[in-house]
Amino acid sequence: MPVGTYGPVKAVEPRELEEVGCRMIVGNTYHLYVRPGVDLIEKAGGLHAFTHWLRPILTDSGGYQVFSLPHLRGISEEGVEFRSHLDGSVHRFTPERVVDIQRSLGSDIMMVLDECTPYPCEKAYARGSNEMTLRWAERCKAQLERTKPLYGARQTLFAIVQGSTYADIREYSASALAAMDFEGYAIGGLSVGEPVGDMYAMTEICTAILPAGSPRHLMGVGTPENIVEAIDRGIDMFDCVLPTRNGRNAVLFTHGGKLNMRNAIHTQDFGPVDTECDCYTCRNFTRAYLRHLFNVNEIMALQLASIHNLSFYCWLTRAAREAILNDCYQTWKDEQLRRFSAEQLTVGS
Repeated sequence: MPVGTYGPVKAVEPRELEEVGCRMIVGNTYHLYVRPGVDLIEKAGGLHAFTHWLRPILTDSGGYQVFSLPHLRGISEEGVEFRSHLDGSVHRFTPERVVDIQRSLGSDIMMVLDECTPYPCEKAYARGSNEMTLRWAERCKAQLERTKPLYGARQTLFAIVQGSTYADIREYSASALAAMDFEGYAIGGLSVGEPVGDMYAMTEICTAILPAGSPRHLMGVGTPENIVEAIDRGIDMFDCVLPTRNGRNAVLFTHGGKLNMRNAIHTQDFGPVDTECDCYTCRNFTRAYLRHLFNVNEIMALQLASIHNLSFYCWLTRAAREAILNDCYQTWKDEQLRRFSAEQLTVGS
């Protein structure tokens, strides 16, 4: 799922998202709450109508963004009190309030309020934080059952497993949330600076416990390597800013490795960015042209690079799904990892 922090995915139009195969995008509850505000979005008929993205939308609870601003917030059992990063005004997110906000946004998948612990953190803190996150999850589920969608479409609520890199806390969190019987589950608090091996280990612990028949979403991940490894460990859904952010910074993902389009090696290369890709960018433009666009700071460079990277990520997950259905995922994964590692030979050329 591409990330549309303020509603749109940066530099990419909704029709282009559909063309590359995106089925769902992620909106940021905190930022949409702060600006333009849920009252305006509700008047517009919800986030789908406001942005004209008519496919599914997942919204986070806003907790991660609040917790990333430690000097602007305070945490209690009731919820989180914070100051807007825009004007310093004081606001409060409770479990009930974040469900109400996401009702107003009209997202198809909503997230419970949770605390994303920093890495590293003491085990006692991780345990206490997780206990509070579990109580918040119960309150979110109760609020979901007390309220109704505003725009005639069904909304689903996902729980979020926390526990930092402590296996026993992760096990307890996943088991407790599974017992609450949510329709889907997210794994949070990873890809926040911990060693990649720890991320994979914690992911595997969680997916071994969470119901196999429910979607499992690994939040904020990641690189192509991260994705194929996490799928192997039972993950179904991903969101990350990486494909669009890297694209806007001239780094493109291809079947043969990563490319830095500012490198001089592309100056007279009139071939496509990726010979194995059939996206709009690769069908119509050359590496030499994209390098030129970046070097003259042409806005279209950001658009074309983002389209390509999203196309690559959509291909990657489609191909992974096909490999699973064809019972050859391990072979396919090993081949992709070999190709991804070969990219290091071309970066910086």
